[in-house]
Amino acid sequence: MEKNNEAKNDKQPKIYRRTRLGRIVHGDALEVMAKMDGASVNLIVTSPPFALTRKKDYGNEQEEAYLEWFKPFAKQFHRILKDDGSLAIDLGGAWKPGLPVRSLYHFKLLIVLCEEFGFHLAQEFYWWNPSKLPSPAEWVNIRRIRVKDAIDTVWWLAKSPWPRANNRRVLQPYSDSMKHLLAKGYKAMLRPSGHDISEKFAIDNGASIPPNLIAIPNTESNSAYLRYCKAGGIKAHPARFPAALPEYFIRMTTDPGDLVFDPFGGSCVTGEVAERLGRRWLCAELIEDYLRGAVGRFEAPAVPATAARPKTRSKKGEDDGYYRIPHPGLLWNGGDATAFAPLPEDGGSKRPAKHRDKDRPSRDSVVAKAAE
Repeated sequence: MEKNNEAKNDKQPKIYRRTRLGRIVHGDALEVMAKMDGASVNLIVTSPPFALTRKKDYGNEQEEAYLEWFKPFAKQFHRILKDDGSLAIDLGGAWKPGLPVRSLYHFKLLIVLCEEFGFHLAQEFYWWNPSKLPSPAEWVNIRRIRVKDAIDTVWWLAKSPWPRANNRRVLQPYSDSMKHLLAKGYKAMLRPSGHDISEKFAIDNGASIPPNLIAIPNTESNSAYLRYCKAGGIKAHPARFPAALPEYFIRMTTDPGDLVFDPFGGSCVTGEVAERLGRRWLCAELIEDYLRGAVGRFEAPAVPATAARPKTRSKKGEDDGYYRIPHPGLLWNGGDATAFAPLPEDGGSKRPAKHRDKDRPSRDSVVAKAAE
């Protein structure tokens, strides 16, 4: 479920590693899929190369060619997927070269998949990476005209409007405020918004239905995979993402024994998760160097699914398993004095000169000048 290099490869796909439930295949994903039976896969979960403005060594396509590059994959995805199966695609956004303007490639791809290839959008998800550094630096850190980009879109698609799924597989613990509400009760009534808050909302179901915002930090630094790569002098895949992301869709849309496929396998984190959850799986990857590290994920027996769930703590001051975003107005009456200066008339097109702290105007002077 990671980025893949689609350089020309004349070799036929070959099995690189077998496990109890799955196979890693070294080869071009299009050639791999061409040999797969139609309507044989329950879930395709993957993160293809993004349409970035800078070329990366894992083979991302440039924005202008991305849609045409992707269409052969879309055709095969639709062919091999079962009628009640799902396709989950993680795609990061991109900026237009040299401009503080976003590309629309991932939205265009969604439209192509639905209107040209017959997929249905079951639901759009947004993966928020709380640990992501501010980027792009030019627009966020230097010119201060944009906020950091910390969201990937995840399109959950299906051949049918009714793919198999169950949100009880991905429930979350109640928040402290919800626990308080259940304990103290509330008044059932018709809200001014028109929502009818009935007495059924007071039923304690033991857990909460999650939103379509998935908060997972991408902070892997000392995993068994990385230790294996370091010990063997192997280059780790540069664009891994956390196992919790494919696990979310594997849990919600498949049963044990179902087949999960990742055409852009990378370090094969999708296969590792599927093995642990008792699903059959297949990962395809073109770059053999990445597969050398991927086999390290299967050197030890898979951890049972019940032992892999993150534990939460509820004591005051300790991590309770939730990631939070500050209210947007938290610093609106404070902060850096330059925040009160007039907006740049050129929209930030002129790069600002560097200022030393002692050269910055005081908040009072800025406010006074603005009031003149």
